Amino acid sequence: MAGHGRGSTAAALCAALCLALLAGCGADPVPDTAADDVRRLLDRRARAVLDGDEQAYDRTERPGRGVPDLFDRVEDVPLESWDYRLTDLDRSGGEATARAELHYRLKGYDRAPLTAERALTLKRRDGRWYVTAERPAKKSGEQLWDQGRVGADRGRHSLVLGVGQSAAELRAHRDLAERAVPLVRDAWRQKWPGRIVVLVPRTLDGMAGLLGAPASGYRGIAAVTTGETGGSGRAPADRIILNPEAYGVLGDFGKRVVLTHEATHVATRAHTSAATPLWLSEGFADWVGYRGTGRTPAQAAPELRRAVQRGDLPGALPEDDAFGFGGDAERLAGAYESSWLACRMIAEQWGERRLADFYRAVGAHKKRAGAVEGALRDVLDTTPADFTARWRTYLRAELG
Repeated sequence: MAGHGRGSTAAALCAALCLALLAGCGADPVPDTAADDVRRLLDRRARAVLDGDEQAYDRTERPGRGVPDLFDRVEDVPLESWDYRLTDLDRSGGEATARAELHYRLKGYDRAPLTAERALTLKRRDGRWYVTAERPAKKSGEQLWDQGRVGADRGRHSLVLGVGQSAAELRAHRDLAERAVPLVRDAWRQKWPGRIVVLVPRTLDGMAGLLGAPASGYRGIAAVTTGETGGSGRAPADRIILNPEAYGVLGDFGKRVVLTHEATHVATRAHTSAATPLWLSEGFADWVGYRGTGRTPAQAAPELRRAVQRGDLPGALPEDDAFGFGGDAERLAGAYESSWLACRMIAEQWGERRLADFYRAVGAHKKRAGAVEGALRDVLDTTPADFTARWRTYLRAELG
């Protein structure tokens, strides 16, 4: 009897231990709440940035870290929204690496949030997660605030954001941007927001960082415009990114032409598609940039003029690869000049309204094949061969 009692007691004790240690008896493991905790941390961080609440933001950083860099850097940026979405979490004990999509919108300029891939390092202390660093995710471009504190100057038609720029420099950029938008509106009568965002990094390397590309590809290029073609209405406003080295050496006239050119890309984006050849999009932007300035072809097309005068007349409009930033500088200049004069010829011989109609007609095609040919026929009542011949005659007359 005594032995049977001891066996029953042992069995009961084993059962109790199994109930106490469910995982050891085949039950589900206790769930890891780290991902949910990090999501809540990022939500608090985003709300603090958007509300301008430095104390709340500081509570998302590692205790005792000091000045909250990101918070200070975006303090002057007019934000409509700022939201993190956790996409991956790699945890090892009290440390973790998170990958998140940052969705943010500039107040008064972005129709939809811009998305930036971010990488965050985290540490757990006293039962809570804290951010120890935030940076661009691998193989993604930088945001302007990754390069330093962002200054802002807002006009009626433009928002200029810069790093390493004085208040006077930001104001000068804004003044030129404010002049550019009405010039584009006068030349391009289609509906567009009529507002531009200009980013001014400190260096050429900073420009390349924003574009996520090597700096060598943009040396000598004064500015580029980023954005979605086709006008879905879901993309944020385009960004005009200045190269402070190439843009900075231009005079007021050159800066005006550059900003007007880039603003034209913003205005025509909804009517620019995969069917639009670069000679048309770049030539049209240059035509708007030079329109009304009184600058002659001989003055504005020196590379092409030299080619024509030595008997090297282009046989055809430039292909897209002629516009590669990393290629031959003379070839690039000649491509832009040839394209500008093609659009200038259309404006002079068919009229400015027909030029805009031609641009829209080409962009309305879904594919490149047949787009220019169809628009030449339907809008200008001509053929590719006739148009090319007229353009070559025009080059001789203007530059010979």
